[in-house]
Amino acid sequence: MQDQSRYRLPQEFLQRRNSRENLDRFIPNRSAMDFGYAHYMLTEGRQGRENPAVISPSREAYQMRLAEALGMNRTRILSFKNKPPAPNWAELIPHQLTSPPPAKPTKPRRYIPRTPERTLDAPDIVDDYYLNLLDWGSSNKLSIALGNTVYLWNASDGSTSELVTINQENCPVTSVSWAPDGHRIAVGLNNSEVQLLDSTNNKLLRTLRGGHRSRVGSLAWNNDLLTTGGLDGRIVHNDVRDRHPIVETYRGHTLEVCGLKWSASGKQLASGGNDNIVHIWDRSMASSNSRTQWLHRLEEHTAAVKALAWCPFQGNLLASGGGGGDRTIRFWNTQTGTCLNSLDTGSQVCALLWNKNERELLSSHGFARNQLTLWKYPSMVKIAELTGHTSRVLFMAQSPDGCTVASAAGDETLRFWNVFGVPEVARRAPKPSPEPFAHWNCIR
Repeated sequence: MQDQSRYRLPQEFLQRRNSRENLDRFIPNRSAMDFGYAHYMLTEGRQGRENPAVISPSREAYQMRLAEALGMNRTRILSFKNKPPAPNWAELIPHQLTSPPPAKPTKPRRYIPRTPERTLDAPDIVDDYYLNLLDWGSSNKLSIALGNTVYLWNASDGSTSELVTINQENCPVTSVSWAPDGHRIAVGLNNSEVQLLDSTNNKLLRTLRGGHRSRVGSLAWNNDLLTTGGLDGRIVHNDVRDRHPIVETYRGHTLEVCGLKWSASGKQLASGGNDNIVHIWDRSMASSNSRTQWLHRLEEHTAAVKALAWCPFQGNLLASGGGGGDRTIRFWNTQTGTCLNSLDTGSQVCALLWNKNERELLSSHGFARNQLTLWKYPSMVKIAELTGHTSRVLFMAQSPDGCTVASAAGDETLRFWNVFGVPEVARRAPKPSPEPFAHWNCIR
């Protein structure tokens, strides 16, 4: 039993022998063979190779070239298979290596209309650089102060209404600002008072007194905290829920506070004044008992600073614009207090607004062109100029969707610009036959 198993063939060998893949002979492929060349090589061609004669190098080179020309330099006689086809390199090499990478799709350039979408008449608007008479609330209602009256324009249906008219001894209205809820609105007056009204029923909720000694030209909300800036240089925090609303007072400006803006986080407040100073205040460190309540005191501007705008995509970035003697837009890191960049615009900077969807900044200007200028940030390349106002563009406000900008100027007009684009859901088909002069209306 052991001897028989010693000479037993492996099972895999037997399987290979019985398979069709292992044949015992090769069958030449006659269609691929040259029988004339084969006969020559078997009879005469081999004699020269086995008994080579002494020939000169030049004759040997001639014979080699002649053999190549006649196809007689082959060494094989029999051909067992057809000549393999030429490789298809397009199939062997991956498509990603042979074809150029697909071009990155470029974003189509946004069309920016150079003319206003709508123009409203705004008579008796006060032509004063230091006031803030225009604001657009979250309920899509725009408020504007004309003389001693505050009007509301409903952007949803285009209707206008009168909110409040102030007594002659307290007028004119010097500032307006919507609360975050879109229903309450604060109205600053020339007599140092601030009225808080409910826009749904035109009801006076309360009057804030005692914070200032003269007119209140700037307002800013931080939830239920209303911050006011006055001609006396004071900045007053009012909690409108409390019976005694004044909770804190900042003292840092020596002249009128004409610009106030809270950051999106509500932790920092930026203020600009007629003393050419920008202050950054931090609620966590400010104390009314300290003479240095501010976090940073920025003194690079050489004229009054009213235009202030916090960047929506970088929380510690603030843009500020100077008046006629300065004409520059400056960008600040409010954590370190350093000036990141500055640009001389050539004219008075009255207001600044950031695009909420793109890295762009819009500025409004005074003499000599009274234009709105759209800048690309951070390169500050000019994208577009919007002209039409015939007097300095003192005030700007942005719609809740961030696409439309309203501008009011000393020429007593209120213009609406689609400078930041149009939302997809808000696009409507154009009217087939609009009424003549439908774009020109009066706000009152």
